[in-house]
Amino acid sequence: MRRSKQPRNSEAALDTTPRSPLAALFLWVVQVVSRSRRALQGQTILKIGIVIVLAFVVMTVIANIFPSMNGYDPALYRDAPRLEGPTLSHWMGTDQLQRDVFSRILSGGYASLIVAFSAVALSMTVGSVLGWISGFAGGWLDRILSLTMDAIYSFPSMILAIVLVAMFGSGIMPMVWAVGFVYIPTYFRVTRAEVLQVRETTYVEAIRAVGASNTRIILRHVAPNTINAIMAVSSFNLADAILTVAALSFLGFGLPPPAPDWGFDIQNGQKFLQSGAWWLITFPGLMIIFLSLGFGLIGEGISDLVNPRRKRKRKKI
Repeated sequence: MRRSKQPRNSEAALDTTPRSPLAALFLWVVQVVSRSRRALQGQTILKIGIVIVLAFVVMTVIANIFPSMNGYDPALYRDAPRLEGPTLSHWMGTDQLQRDVFSRILSGGYASLIVAFSAVALSMTVGSVLGWISGFAGGWLDRILSLTMDAIYSFPSMILAIVLVAMFGSGIMPMVWAVGFVYIPTYFRVTRAEVLQVRETTYVEAIRAVGASNTRIILRHVAPNTINAIMAVSSFNLADAILTVAALSFLGFGLPPPAPDWGFDIQNGQKFLQSGAWWLITFPGLMIIFLSLGFGLIGEGISDLVNPRRKRKRKKI
């Protein structure tokens, strides 16, 4: 009699006990962390960007949960010296309304982060879906969508965002819709270009020959090939969105006062710059620069991770 073949991995064959959802989630987290550690090896730029962005996110979350964690409320007036420079009691000085600038700096990133992440998520979703459909379908639909996106892309992004926010009104949600609308053509162009390359490949033709629907081909085989490009673009868009939100807040379209907002604080502090109150615009400006730099470093690191040849060329230079 012939012996039945035993599986090579006997432990995997014997391990038939069903795992609980919590255990499955734990194993998935462990796998993601291990893969992330391997991917981050040698990616110094990406690590620095992640640390900077995480520091800002943690600082903003804690400051908005505990607004008086350093002893001063960022929005309430108090009995303190007016327009006092940085001291031991007020690390970044006080403004004209006797409010602590450091407390406002800690809480001021709320609007920038919320609008930036929400706007990029909105534009990424809409622009990517339209890019997949346009690139895969082709024909008259592709021409109409391409012409529409090119028309939107031709407008200066800042001017278009200002016009949209002026139409929708000031506040967080109008800024999300305005900034998100501005970035839709960017994701459309990126995903469409990737889809045009993928749809003519041999394996896509083979999948279409066996009777797979267009929806299945796009979602299972075309869209995953555009993820790397989308992730790299999204990081740079986040950096640009931080600057756009700050500019809109500077123009008065952000959170209503006295809520802390970096852009509004810069607009408010420029009135007292000639009197020597440099700290009112310096510290909010530095926060905007460093947060934008963090997202830019993440985008640069993702680009190196996706395209190792690009990193090797930069090292040679």
